[in-house]
Amino acid sequence: MLAIFDYKAGNQTSVHRALEHLGIPNEITNDPAKLDKAAGIIFPGVGAAGQAMDELHSAGLDDVIKGLIARNKPVLGICVGCQILLDYSEENDTKALKVIPGECRLFNPSWLDYEGIPIRVPHMGWNQVELKRECRLFKDIEPDACFYFVHSYYPAPKEEFVIGTTRYGIDFCSLHGREGLWAVQFHPEKSGRPGLKLLRNFHDYCLEAADAQ
Repeated sequence: MLAIFDYKAGNQTSVHRALEHLGIPNEITNDPAKLDKAAGIIFPGVGAAGQAMDELHSAGLDDVIKGLIARNKPVLGICVGCQILLDYSEENDTKALKVIPGECRLFNPSWLDYEGIPIRVPHMGWNQVELKRECRLFKDIEPDACFYFVHSYYPAPKEEFVIGTTRYGIDFCSLHGREGLWAVQFHPEKSGRPGLKLLRNFHDYCLEAADAQ
């Protein structure tokens, strides 16, 4: 079973529906015992970084998710769940979870797109991910596949944690982490076939990791 981490930060239901479509057993929960028992955890989020961290702190769930990661529980962060794994976010001047070294920064609307036109903030719509190194999540996904983005801030982790980048005014990090701890700025649950394949790949990894224990 996959656990969808519930900390009142939105989009748990859309992730649940995507997993149900794939036939992957899952549960939306913040019960530490269920999270610990799950084969892997999806850490979603929409909205503001400050609000998300407030929810985690107030419920004591920040220590729960950090403890699970420290014990090498497979985790997939999505959108705000991707951003707050870093040290800090410019959004709401937020001290984040400090799991991955780096910070989250605001897009600059003076940056230019491919046609020399200033970008719009937020970055909203379909875009590609260019892998900088091999990633299990992208197994059998076409290199030109597009994923759905909606965000005003972008992750800027330490270089060694950058796995994939996307072009929007600049080449920003859209996939970071390490094996077993991945974070994506886009929404795989809203990204059609490539996004569903990514979720399937994460589940397959979780099952293999559990069997290896």
